[in-house]
Order: sequence, then C-alpha cells, then structure tokens
Amino acid sequence: MRFDLVDLKLFLHVAEAGSITAGAERSGLALASASARIKGMEEMLGIALVERKRRGVTLTAAGQTLVYHARTIQNQIETMAGDLGEHARGLRAHIRLLANTAAGSRLSDILARFLANNRNIDVELEEWPSHVIAEKLANSQADLGIAAGWANLSNLEQKPFCRDQLAVITAKESDIAKGFRSIRFEDILAEPFVGLGSGNALQEHVIRQASRLGRHLNFRVKVASLEAACQLVASQVGIAIVSQAAASRSAVVRNLRIVPLSNEWATRHLQLCAKCFSDLTPQAKLLADELERTANAEGFDR
Repeated sequence: MRFDLVDLKLFLHVAEAGSITAGAERSGLALASASARIKGMEEMLGIALVERKRRGVTLTAAGQTLVYHARTIQNQIETMAGDLGEHARGLRAHIRLLANTAAGSRLSDILARFLANNRNIDVELEEWPSHVIAEKLANSQADLGIAAGWANLSNLEQKPFCRDQLAVITAKESDIAKGFRSIRFEDILAEPFVGLGSGNALQEHVIRQASRLGRHLNFRVKVASLEAACQLVASQVGIAIVSQAAASRSAVVRNLRIVPLSNEWATRHLQLCAKCFSDLTPQAKLLADELERTANAEGFDR
C-alpha cells in the first residue's frame, strides 16, 4: 500500500468539500487527475472510499477511517515542519549522548540541570556498552559519549569523567562480606549470583574475569535491569557485582550491603569522548562543558 502526501491531502479536501471537483480545486489539481488518484487509492485498497452521487460524494466507512489517519499524518507533518523550522532558525537543537550503565546512573541530575537552563536544547540519552559507544562516535552516529577507558577509544578525543568502582552487593541479612571494607573476587566465586541480561557489557566483563581463573559463575537468575537485580539480591536470591555508584542510587539500597571489589580490574576509568570536541555544534559544546565542569566540581572520585 503506497499513498503519497498529495493523495492524502486531496482526499482530505474531497472529504471536507463533499465533492471531488471542489477537492481537486482546493488541491490545485485537474479534475481528471484528482478522479484518477481517488480511483487509484480505491483499487490499491480493494475497497470503495467514497459513494459517488449526483451532487457530490459521501464517505464510506473505509473512507472515514482513511480521513482519520490522513489528518493524523498531516498534523504530524505540520509539527515536524515547525520543529525543523526552529532548528533551521537556530532556535532548537538536538544532541545525541551515549553512555554506559555506570555513567548513565550519574547523568540524571546533570541533565536535569542542563535542560532546565537550556530549554531550546533536546538531549537523546542512549545506554550502550563502551565498545559500541566508541564505534558509534567514530562513525559520527552521536555527538558525545561516556565510555570505559578499556574500550578502543584511540580514534576519539577524551576527557576524564569519573572513576567507576565495581562492588559486590548482598542482602543486609547475609553473612557474605559482613564486616569487610573490601573483598576479592576470588573469595565469592562459589556464591550464587544474580546476573544482568545476556550482552550486558558489565556482566560480560565479570564473566571474563571468572574465566581467567578457570571458574564459571553460578547464575540463579538473569534480569534486564539493575533495579531488578538489586531487588532480588535484597530478597537473598543471590549476590551481584555492579557499579558501586549505580547501586547506591537503587530504591532498595537500604536493604543492601555494598562492598567494593579490591581487584585491580574492578576499578574502571570513564572518559567523556567525542570524535572531535572542536567540531561539535555550539549546543553540544555546551553539554560537553557542563559534563566536564560537573566532573571537576564534584570530583566524581577520580
């Protein structure tokens, strides 16, 4: 089924005027051309859209349905044109920001403040694994990204953003890591785990570390979100390894014990990246400056 915008606009004019002749005039089309378009739409659909009478036309049930959808499409096009017009006049801008899970947990307050102070700027925040962020930035598919330093960031310009510490989370009632200020990964390998879904970059990172020790983690369950993992850990289903900063923001943090991992690989440095900071749009530069300024002001445990 293929209608073009001229077809839809014509049909709306015909519906409003109750006449193919009047609809053709409003659309700036010859009557023969308008009639052919209406007939072509009906043949394509295999159903009549109008009932032709001596003094005009009336809509069939199918025609009324088409009018509803055509008006929806027309409204969307008008909204799109208005939004693009604002972009063309420099009144509105769109920034695409990519972040890994650990960085995403730190961005809500920063973005809330930035968007409140820059109401003509829209930010699209997407969560991706660090290596995917590096690829998308290198291919100019985003403006800014925050990724772990271990990813291949050599083709990108980088600025320090924060340090992300991995930690073990257990239920408060659990004896695991009780009284510990930190714990080694090797000491918890035999415990049942709550994991994050397949393909999660952090989860794959942890699994690789276990493999290097010749061990496999016992996952009792894998879930899609960090919040779900925290809830299951709090219910004593198992333990989990997550970003310490992200876990501290969980709604169930009061029911968790958070103990940093002491292994060297458990400390990750997150970088603010761009293909070229000087080539960013003025609005994207504003966001990059805000992210860098906040990281410097708050320390973010570098």
